[in-house]
Amino acid sequence: MSLLSLDRIFLSKLHKDLSNAIRFLSIDAVQKANSGHPGMPMGMADVVTVLFKNFLKFNPKNPNWLNRDRFVLSAGHGSMLLYSLLHLTGYKSISLKNIKNFRQLKSICAGHPEYHPGTGIETTTGPLGQGIANSVGLAIAEEILKKKLGKEIINHKTYVLAGDGCLMEGISHEAMSLAGHLKLKNLVMLFDNNAISIDGPTSLAVSDNYKKRFESYGWDYILINGHNEKEIFAALKKVQNTKKPTVISCKTKIGYGSPNKSGKASSHGSPLGQDEVKLVRKILDWKYKPFDIPKNILSEWKKIGNKGVKLEAKWNKFYKRKKQEINKILKNSFYKTLKSEKLVSIKETKSIATRKSSELVLNALTKKTNTLIGGSADLAGSNNTKTKYHNIIKPGDFNGDYIHYGVREHAMCGIMNGIALHSKFIPYGGTFLIFTDYCKPSIRLSALMEQRVIYVMTHDSIGLGEDGPTHQPIEQLSGLRSIPNLNVFRPADRMETIECWELSLKNSKTPSVLSLTRQNLDPIRKKYSNINKCSFGAYEVLRTDKKISLTILASGSEVNLAIETSHKLAKDKIYSKVISVPCQDLFDSQSKFYKKKILDETKFKISIEAASTDCWKKYVGTEGLTFGIDTFGKSAPYKEIYEYFGLTAENISKKSKNLIKS
Repeated sequence: MSLLSLDRIFLSKLHKDLSNAIRFLSIDAVQKANSGHPGMPMGMADVVTVLFKNFLKFNPKNPNWLNRDRFVLSAGHGSMLLYSLLHLTGYKSISLKNIKNFRQLKSICAGHPEYHPGTGIETTTGPLGQGIANSVGLAIAEEILKKKLGKEIINHKTYVLAGDGCLMEGISHEAMSLAGHLKLKNLVMLFDNNAISIDGPTSLAVSDNYKKRFESYGWDYILINGHNEKEIFAALKKVQNTKKPTVISCKTKIGYGSPNKSGKASSHGSPLGQDEVKLVRKILDWKYKPFDIPKNILSEWKKIGNKGVKLEAKWNKFYKRKKQEINKILKNSFYKTLKSEKLVSIKETKSIATRKSSELVLNALTKKTNTLIGGSADLAGSNNTKTKYHNIIKPGDFNGDYIHYGVREHAMCGIMNGIALHSKFIPYGGTFLIFTDYCKPSIRLSALMEQRVIYVMTHDSIGLGEDGPTHQPIEQLSGLRSIPNLNVFRPADRMETIECWELSLKNSKTPSVLSLTRQNLDPIRKKYSNINKCSFGAYEVLRTDKKISLTILASGSEVNLAIETSHKLAKDKIYSKVISVPCQDLFDSQSKFYKKKILDETKFKISIEAASTDCWKKYVGTEGLTFGIDTFGKSAPYKEIYEYFGLTAENISKKSKNLIKS
């Protein structure tokens, strides 16, 4: 269909009533809050009504039903569309009181959807395009789980509603390209093709041929009138048996029903205004007061929600037969494997890069069945994320546990969020630490949603040498450490790497960054301990005398340098202790007593880390010294760069002596 007229509106009376219930709950909530985006819910109400009424598999009585279809609102600014649907279909999580308190403190109906388990809000969206990547992750997880558990248990779809803005964002290109490559036939995008963004018509900035664009990714493309009930139904029916991911491009009018603001940017991100709301009520023949949904219409919506109760009851018959087998497949038990690795590690005497140490951990973990789903953004050999035990996920073949994401760092991280949200999978993915700049929005959302996602970030400093300042991270560690609820680990040797992996796997509500070296490091731990010392965030690894005058704090590759410096100072009868700080986030959460024990034993403190120094000043105080790099790196062999920036035992010990004697 090439020519499309929005004048051809075919809607049944029941459909009009159901979709108008969504429209007016959205209009009224935005108007009461005097803030929000009414245009998209008004425009897409017809599409989602057909989806929820006729196709979506869900159960409001059990929002966590494993085999439910996932509905993701990537265009999160239209959040009232989702809240209206959840309320109308019977989710207890979204009451009318919540909707009346839209965008207010303590209301679950936040300005943009925020993930809460068991509420029907499947993911946190708002930063445009993120929901598309999440949906690709959800669809991948569904396909993997289907291979593990069988089609009788797992056979659902993921639907994502995206707008013009979502599709302008670069992450949409990355994620959709991979989805097409993998032939994710269980993924359906509902594109709200209303050609309006905040600045005005999208023609101001976009002239994409969407059909050619999506088809070039390997997606099917269906163009429909988004206000024609029959066309919506036919398109959704067609995608139930497609062999590819599908975009249903829904030509809609933003602010549908508004005589003065429909089809205009003025309905996108502002309340319609009381006078315009009255006119919309008149035009759409909605004779009810704000927030008033007539019993007969509400009853029809509740019937739609109640269909899922029967669907899940039928599904449960199959599930109960295989429950033990399923629990076994979805079980994660890492403790014994990691303990064994620690016992092997303590006997290790040779130098080894922490990226290699991480690979050894993964080798041990992937020998056994678990729910780890690995991957890398085209750097498997450099990140050491892929092991000989992995099975590769290929186009149309999801009997595996490793994803080649290609050079798509941002999409990889957004997809991993989706994988983590789906069920009990634990995703990890690798790239260079410098490229966390490309990944940051998705990493931040992992933390906000409290998802166990593990970011394996190698080549973590100037230690990568000749690749130069474009690839040498400086401010990245400091920036990542500033994100709430994100553990940034920088292990100093193989033992610490094992312990940091253990903490990353154990902390089910906190994502982790593993910052790993390219260069080899000497082991710093000589004795085995059942205690995970990295869990304290900082701990003592060396003391040159009982009575000391200096505390040396360091992380990762610089712990070896700190030990060398401590021994050098001891020759001049300046005694010190070395504190390894694998995770500032965990150290900051320790008791006052423990932090005092680590930091307050000496007046003078110094820190050593081959990165920006600002996050160390809180530890060393105004009288201490921070040894690091507050400019960009250099291209040269890594030992020469360390010397150039004064990160040598000779320079640090000299300046430390002057500090103590001053």
